[in-house]
Amino acid sequence: MIERLAAAPELLVALDFDGTLAPIVDVPADARALPAALEAIQGLAALPGTTVVLVSGRALDDLAAVSGIGPPVRLVGSHGLEPDDGPAPLDDGQRARLDRLNAEVDALVDGAPGVRTERKPAGVAVHVRGADPEVGSRVLDALRGGPAAAPGIVVTPGKAVLDLAVTDMSKGLALDRMRGDAAVFFAGDDVTDETVFARLRPGDVGVKVGEGDTAAAHRVADPAALADLLGELLTARRRMSAG
Repeated sequence: MIERLAAAPELLVALDFDGTLAPIVDVPADARALPAALEAIQGLAALPGTTVVLVSGRALDDLAAVSGIGPPVRLVGSHGLEPDDGPAPLDDGQRARLDRLNAEVDALVDGAPGVRTERKPAGVAVHVRGADPEVGSRVLDALRGGPAAAPGIVVTPGKAVLDLAVTDMSKGLALDRMRGDAAVFFAGDDVTDETVFARLRPGDVGVKVGEGDTAAAHRVADPAALADLLGELLTARRRMSAG
């Protein structure tokens, strides 16, 4: 699998961040990619015919801050809504809908302990990982029955988070826009990453990190195992490039 992919004339290495390159932590701002993963990413990005992109549910600025990664590695935030070349502008109706959405979410969350809201250019994510399970369930249920059910709101559930947006996008669609004719290696751990796994083509490689149902053909146990796999890909691609 690695040798075949490493021989592709054009290769796109696309990676989720939290739970994939970085272990899940209680405080999202403390998340950091494993050093071995960073080394492999930077090595791959330096090779000819190879593009590396991080595709995350985090807002773009947040992703840049916690990853510490910049060009030539590309960054795409908010499940594809924030590419590093600038988000698509909202129309008047979407802006009005976003204002209502933020107000409704603020009123619903209302300082619930351990619940965190993350503002994005086209929506808001509500994180409950730091909340008591009963509080988290109550908040997510209220969101699903309230703002998430409103016309024009696109809902993306994840692990201990509900992402609400006023325009449609997914990691899978974002990847389609970037890939061109390149072969793709994609790794992710969350349900939102399934939108990529479901769109991979023959010759691509999808790797699920951790447990859970998946459309990916391959699986590794954790971010450390993925870092090892990325290192193998780097070694093989360097050998192909040198040959």
